[in-house]
Amino acid sequence: MIIPAIDLIDGAVVRLYQGDYNQKTQYTLAPVDVVHSYADQGAEWLHIVDLTGAKDTSKRQLTLIKQMVDTKRMKFQAGGGIRSEQEVAQLLESGVSRVVVGSLAVKETALVKSWVEKYGPEHIVLALDINIDEQGNKFIATHGWQENSGVSLEQILGEFAEVGAKHVLCTDISRDGTLQGSNVALYTEVCKQFPAVSWQASGGIGSLDDIRALRPTGVGGVILGRALLEGKFNVEEAIACWQNG
Repeated sequence: MIIPAIDLIDGAVVRLYQGDYNQKTQYTLAPVDVVHSYADQGAEWLHIVDLTGAKDTSKRQLTLIKQMVDTKRMKFQAGGGIRSEQEVAQLLESGVSRVVVGSLAVKETALVKSWVEKYGPEHIVLALDINIDEQGNKFIATHGWQENSGVSLEQILGEFAEVGAKHVLCTDISRDGTLQGSNVALYTEVCKQFPAVSWQASGGIGSLDDIRALRPTGVGGVILGRALLEGKFNVEEAIACWQNG
């Protein structure tokens, strides 16, 4: 499945390069207009990253997210610096289908596992951003990629397998925002290793060929951000490529 992504800061659609707030591109399209545009082209899901809420949880853009959900044009998964169960509950109450939880899944694993149990695996997406070292070790980065947790991808997935976690959005940080292609080898490996997980591939996709390359890996979803906003291809073309090659 093709999943377009939208990053929001103070009500505007933006794109960060390598997660850096100082390297920000702002786009003119209003978020609700983006929802309609992507839905018109056949998108069934939208991935929302609330960058304002990630920096300051008291400023989470719940009203805007609810406006997007209330279009009823598609389903939504949303996150951005989720730190408390209250935030999970608020997003689900706003009509979001899945809440995306990142760093906290590593820092407070037991807490996030309890959310998977309480709200159900269908409603929680683990966003695991990884750095791959020269030995091929996959370590999860936290705090907006500023810190290396020292926890491996395999380690954290072993923990969450105990509560039946189903959705994992995995980003190879070195590829994010580069349009240089996805880490096909990574997704091929993790899909084989953890077949019960529905993997979402994220980072680096800049062409339809990059989408095509992911088809044999077994991923359940492909997150598209910068390439769509910069017109490398559109959602309709991406969906056709994913379905037909």
